[in-house]
Amino acid sequence: MLNIKEIKEILPHRYPFLLVDRITELTEEKVVGYKNVTINDNFFQGHFPEEPVMPGVLILEAIAQVGAVAILSKEEFKGKIPFFAGADKVKFRKPVVPGDKLELSCEIVKLRGKIGIGNGVATVDGKKVCEAQIMFAIG
Repeated sequence: MLNIKEIKEILPHRYPFLLVDRITELTEEKVVGYKNVTINDNFFQGHFPEEPVMPGVLILEAIAQVGAVAILSKEEFKGKIPFFAGADKVKFRKPVVPGDKLELSCEIVKLRGKIGIGNGVATVDGKKVCEAQIMFAIG
């Protein structure tokens, strides 16, 4: 539904911190997308050189960025900056490695003013690798 060029028109993130390659579904409450994880991702240089694993905090950030696409697509928030305000109920279930397609979804469950909550899930090959409730603030 949205390619990388269109995503960059919505999200303020840029290399090396843009962690969404494509959005495949977008409604006012839910967004689905993915990141293709490759050995060329810069974080693999140090995490870990002999056994590359995507850092869990970056998986969490990827979920948040997908959620930000849903929020920043709303007319009142276009052009704003999404701030990560917190995370609850975070569970990491298995490592994400080069070659994986990290499928990301986030459902916005609460939005009051500029503060909100989203329930996010990341999967690889249909298996859950991370889930979290994320809090955000729009600046």
